[in-house]
Amino acid sequence: MSGIDTPQFVPDDPNQGSGLGPRAKAASGRRRLEPWFGKLGQLDFDIDFFERLLARKGDSIEVLRILAELVSKKGDLDRAVELDARLVELLPEDFLARYNLGCSLARAGRPDDAIDALSRAILLGYDDLGHMESDPDLESLHTHPDFQALLGDG
Repeated sequence: MSGIDTPQFVPDDPNQGSGLGPRAKAASGRRRLEPWFGKLGQLDFDIDFFERLLARKGDSIEVLRILAELVSKKGDLDRAVELDARLVELLPEDFLARYNLGCSLARAGRPDDAIDALSRAILLGYDDLGHMESDPDLESLHTHPDFQALLGDG
């Protein structure tokens, strides 16, 4: 994503009668414009787009992963947990799906479930404990004894 909520410039209004075709107008000048997707910011627009994709193809791993990341970024933690749990159902042996579920659960205030998901991720092969220790999504777990035990500190 670009990080920009709205397009910055578009070709001049083709209905303003310069006699130039659309491509010539685009080359001739640009003007500021209003958001082209209504009142939605970029993040909301992206979420809506991927929700629509998911409605068409509910088992798409790529759509589920992207949408889970987007709703997490938005702060819709219950939806992020739901999507990450669906990924784990579809990919029960995928340590990254379990790790992401653990992150969502931790952010949603469910530390015991988060630690369980992270434990399973490690059992499935997740081994970047340094990242786990510094991951801001897991900050709420740092003082939890079971989390420290996962890191080998307990």
